[in-house]
Amino acid sequence: MSADQSPLNSSPQVVSAEQAGQTLSAFVRTLLPGQSWSAVRGQIERRHVTIGGSVCMDPARRLKAGETVELRSKPVQEVRGERPEDVVIRHLDADVVVVEKVSGLNTVRHPAELDWTEARRELAPTLEDVTQKAIGWKLREKPRDLPRLRIVQRLDKDTSGLVVFARSVRGERELGRQFKDHTVVRRYVAIVPGHMEPQTIRGYLVRDRGDGRRGSGAESGGKFAVTHVTIHEKFPNHTALICQLETGRTHQIRIHLSEAGHFICGEKVYTIRPDGSQLPDPSNAPRLALHALELGFVHPGTEEKMFWSMPLPVDLQKFMERLRAEKPNAPRGKGS
Repeated sequence: MSADQSPLNSSPQVVSAEQAGQTLSAFVRTLLPGQSWSAVRGQIERRHVTIGGSVCMDPARRLKAGETVELRSKPVQEVRGERPEDVVIRHLDADVVVVEKVSGLNTVRHPAELDWTEARRELAPTLEDVTQKAIGWKLREKPRDLPRLRIVQRLDKDTSGLVVFARSVRGERELGRQFKDHTVVRRYVAIVPGHMEPQTIRGYLVRDRGDGRRGSGAESGGKFAVTHVTIHEKFPNHTALICQLETGRTHQIRIHLSEAGHFICGEKVYTIRPDGSQLPDPSNAPRLALHALELGFVHPGTEEKMFWSMPLPVDLQKFMERLRAEKPNAPRGKGS
């Protein structure tokens, strides 16, 4: 196979403990025996390789144990939002910027990637990266001359919705205080299997519930978490929920709903049982069905109450249309 040819689809390959630390190109080369280094790098740079279902174009990316690498016969389409011109800025001033995040884009860069060159960053852009460039275009300034974005909020990679960055020390301090005091309005839409009733979920979340994953645990060592759940819409076999965060712990909504017996459709992590087996998800969701619908806070400078909402993206709108058309208790596989 030449460098211009594409590999056949491969089943996801799990990175073993012995393979951890290898570069992506080295790992992929073991899946394509006989291929030159340049051919392997070409496949990666042309968007034929995914890690955990997301495209990776960085041949030098170091792999971690447990990650899954997959070869695709066709290039993975670019995520809308990977380019600065696609970023939707909802509000911009000297203290804050509010933007719309698409699914499939990391909010910020991992600490281990902070020393990456600009060229390498462009292979795996984050919302932080493209937002700064979008601000530069909007203000007609070079991104390097702009005040840096300060992180006060994060959304999971596969979650879409509204995100705020601070652009000043005052913005970072005051927004940080509001997040800490739980006064920021954060409402999400989450679509789950079955029919879930309104409730408030409280508990302590720990980094390791005993199988290497986050989850509920004892008060000692845990962080108190509260999620208020109401009904947005009931479907024949699913429910669209409104989840309002009182606290904002990592993966809070995903953990709370999963432990309540209603994992989010498209969930890949919190559908795994402690014994390693996976709960079935017949919904055929296009991705994690979680969207940050509403965001509100008091402006750190003007003290004005500010509020935004972002409609559901097209992929989730179509998903909900399909769920409305299902028959009660009918099989919910692909095409249903």
